Amino acid sequence: MIDPWLYPLLTAVAFVTGFVDAIAGGGGLIMMPALLVSGVPPLFALGTNKLQSMCGTFVAMRNYGAKGLIDWRPNLLTAAVVFVAACLGALLVQRVDTSILALVIPLLLLANAVYILVSPRMTDEDARARVSSRGYAGAGGLIGFYDGFFGPGTGSFFTSTLVALRGYGLTKATALTKLLNWTSNVASVLLFAIGGKILWLLGLSMAVGAMAGGWLGSHTAMRYGARLIRPLLVTASVAMTGRLLWSYFA
Repeated sequence: MIDPWLYPLLTAVAFVTGFVDAIAGGGGLIMMPALLVSGVPPLFALGTNKLQSMCGTFVAMRNYGAKGLIDWRPNLLTAAVVFVAACLGALLVQRVDTSILALVIPLLLLANAVYILVSPRMTDEDARARVSSRGYAGAGGLIGFYDGFFGPGTGSFFTSTLVALRGYGLTKATALTKLLNWTSNVASVLLFAIGGKILWLLGLSMAVGAMAGGWLGSHTAMRYGARLIRPLLVTASVAMTGRLLWSYFA
């Protein structure tokens, strides 16, 4: 049973995470501890977090798409692969121990932060694609599986690989990340809902905050572009690294 006073508090936290997710990702490492501290059991926290994240990401995706920053048709295959892979990840996470990932993922996040910091591709200029949209579907599927299974850092993984492999400018990569993130969130919500692992009233209350944050965050990212997104991606990756390592060793 969640105390009534926690609803507006967690909705306010969801606004912050929606804003952060719309620009750089990593909001889950703010929201998940807040849910756990509030007394929500771990699997219910995962499912409820996915519900509010799905709603916030949808608003951000819609705003980016309205500005023509998402190439919808070439990326439908990747979105479909991400959906299936996220379903598999969400099924698996309800059956196995994920503690080992708390040590492996920080290393990947730190490497991701270094790449974002030093890569000359991390601008708003498009570059030559190293793989086709079909070729990227496999990489997208791996990230989608990870999102359904564990989650932290998914947005930054999508964004950095879209820049590195598909040659997108950073703002366009961030925009397309919202489509792929939303797809994996939908898959996860479906699986957690079937498993009865979502607190619907709390999740929908938080979704209001997440949507407001997603709206503001996406407009802020489109206004300032790579000069805002790049440092926030690095900050989010380093913060997630520290948070996961602290959780693991604590």
